[in-house]
Amino acid sequence: METEENYLERASYTWSEDSIRLFATPSRTARGLFFYMQEAGYFKTVWPYFTERANLNSFLVVCTLSGEGRLQYEGREYALLEGSLFFIHCMKHHEYHTVKGKNWEFLWLHLNGMNALGYYEKFVKNGFRILDIREKELTEQTLRKIIAINQKRELTTEVRTSGLIGTLLTELIVQNTAESRQAILIPEFVRAAEKYLEQHFREKVPLQELADMLHVDRFYLIKEFGRYVGISPHEYQIELRISYAKELLKYSDLSVNEIAYACGMNQTSHFISLFREREHSTPARFRKEWRPGPAERGGREAEGRSCRRAGE
Repeated sequence: METEENYLERASYTWSEDSIRLFATPSRTARGLFFYMQEAGYFKTVWPYFTERANLNSFLVVCTLSGEGRLQYEGREYALLEGSLFFIHCMKHHEYHTVKGKNWEFLWLHLNGMNALGYYEKFVKNGFRILDIREKELTEQTLRKIIAINQKRELTTEVRTSGLIGTLLTELIVQNTAESRQAILIPEFVRAAEKYLEQHFREKVPLQELADMLHVDRFYLIKEFGRYVGISPHEYQIELRISYAKELLKYSDLSVNEIAYACGMNQTSHFISLFREREHSTPARFRKEWRPGPAERGGREAEGRSCRRAGE
């Protein structure tokens, strides 16, 4: 009997002769820095193809090209139709198979890397779901590129593979986040609170007054705002202030004191502390890094004038 710690894999390998199964052995550098491919391929399967697995340190992406399959994951079964994609953690028990009487054609990728678990956790933050891929050609092309460049390994294979995997996972998270937000019926008072804070972030906004204005309990407002927005109303207002401060630091000549007041903070020391906590930099250092100094700006302006005179 399999225990929780034991690796489990059972399968029926009924796929076509032109199917592809490719293995890769990542270097120490890839394991330490990159996303990396473990296995990848293209399968055209027939009944009774299936794979059952658990306790494998890997993440799996499967994109259905045609036909129909099934996935069993976290106690539920999902239909896998053309254009659908799933992204799972292979430490968890899972099983996927072809539907009897039908073929199932798909591209697949086993991946891992330093940030792979973080990307997966972000993907399932609001619950696991099967994606109906919007950019089907782009997703298919990305998976096929990963396979192609790993069939002929070169010095740049691992870094290129990492870039493609990062692009793929980012797109999955973006699409899943957007669809999850649309699928959830966000309470109107939460949307109203967001809008009010965006319009009045430079003002003092007591939570009790905001709650009274929206006709909800203050603690309920904090709880539901955090549930749907991801942070508290107070933290949301701070983020808006810091973003506005960064804009002023980069594009205005206001002093740090003036910017603190412009953002609604009466104590400059408090503003600097909040800025450093979130940006790991002081406002003055941020300004220095993100905009040229007077001498450099003057040099660029003189160069521009010189170029204009040359073109006259």
